[in-house]
Amino acid sequence: MNHIFYKGEDSSRPTLLLLHGTGGNEHDLVGLGKEIDAAASILSVRGNVLENGMPRFFKRLAEGVFDLEDLQLRTEELKRFIDDAAVKYEIDRDNIVAIGYSNGANIAANLLFEFENVLKGAILHHPMVPRRGVEILEMQETPVFIGAGKNDHMCPATESEDLRELLQGVGAEVELYWHAYGHQLTQDEVQAAKRWYQSKF
Repeated sequence: MNHIFYKGEDSSRPTLLLLHGTGGNEHDLVGLGKEIDAAASILSVRGNVLENGMPRFFKRLAEGVFDLEDLQLRTEELKRFIDDAAVKYEIDRDNIVAIGYSNGANIAANLLFEFENVLKGAILHHPMVPRRGVEILEMQETPVFIGAGKNDHMCPATESEDLRELLQGVGAEVELYWHAYGHQLTQDEVQAAKRWYQSKF
């Protein structure tokens, strides 16, 4: 997978796995990652799916309707990539925190659904529930931050609330942060995620 890696100043800090939104690329969230933890290593990935020329991490059938078969394949692909990158860049595989926005947050959530201990924690900006009606693996106190907009027409409030309930139901420690705006990533949301991250890691 196309990606960039920046070696952090402090190897004891988590490595931040950055996962962009639809139409983004591996450079989009680097500034966000550095704002969250300036000393951390950064592994930022570009999705392998193109939708009208826009990179994504998995296909969708319509807005808000995921191609679940492709989601499964792409989640497994991303998991293999993380495992390989951990070896290549000498990353502590047990100390990776995902930061995802929109489509990137959705595949990060599905990583948590699919694989045990795949992430030490996650910051999910404007995610949806990746899959419903499935058994989710136990997440023993895995810390998860969800950022959501009360007027987000792409990601209804029920999606954020349902995702929180599903994750809490299998043991994750979830903080759900609301702002009054839409699907955009606001500075208030970023700062709330940063405070949460500093309290957990």
